[in-house]
Amino acid sequence: MGILNAQEGDPVAVENAEGRSRFILVCEHASRRIPEHFGTLGLSTEALESHIAWDPGALAVSRMMAKSLDATLVHQRFSRLVYDCNRPPDSPGAMPETSEVYPVPGNAALSPEARLERAQTLYFPFRDRIADLVRRRLAEGRAPVIVTVHSFTPVYFGKPRAVEIGILHDSDSRLADAVLAAAAGGTSLYDVRRNEPYGPEDGVTHTLKEHGLANGLLNVMIEIRNDLVRDEAGQGVVADYLTGLLLESLPGAS
Repeated sequence: MGILNAQEGDPVAVENAEGRSRFILVCEHASRRIPEHFGTLGLSTEALESHIAWDPGALAVSRMMAKSLDATLVHQRFSRLVYDCNRPPDSPGAMPETSEVYPVPGNAALSPEARLERAQTLYFPFRDRIADLVRRRLAEGRAPVIVTVHSFTPVYFGKPRAVEIGILHDSDSRLADAVLAAAAGGTSLYDVRRNEPYGPEDGVTHTLKEHGLANGLLNVMIEIRNDLVRDEAGQGVVADYLTGLLLESLPGAS
């Protein structure tokens, strides 16, 4: 028996696969679900419901944006505590032994075989599904635009974070520059900043590099402070705002 049982299904979900927009939205940390095989990973219910297990609100916002943009959405159906799909297999953060202040007993001292099994079950199918979408769009003469959607905790290691929305990029800042210019030029609903609360030096741009930079495609990572998207009303306001920024930054992409 492998990591996932028959009832748990595919690790990857693709919504609106035939979306006409150039945008492909990616939500790596969409779920806090732990496969039955791992029990609770030795964590409390509080920890498993917290931001260490997933990005609260990110999937809901992604779905609203995908609907408005007619974009394809790809998301991981299991918790980043088992495998963080925004990290390559050789990264310690792919299967973290500690997440912020929480030790993760079920991830302690994993053997190379155990790490490989997790990567083969959760990461490679996720990576390959995105890569297949990108190849298909390129073959159709429709260069996709990669947008990853995340949320972050308002307080990290006891320190409050003032930034509300982060626009992140790696070495290719073309789309991030345009989004930041659109945010600066319009009505300022939020405190929007470049490469905060994380940046490429923190290892958070793996998906952008894997699918955007490697193919010369426009790409950007969006981080939303999760207290802004705790309910449907907040999620809708943020989704509308971000959709507007993307459309202003890339006219004709949707």
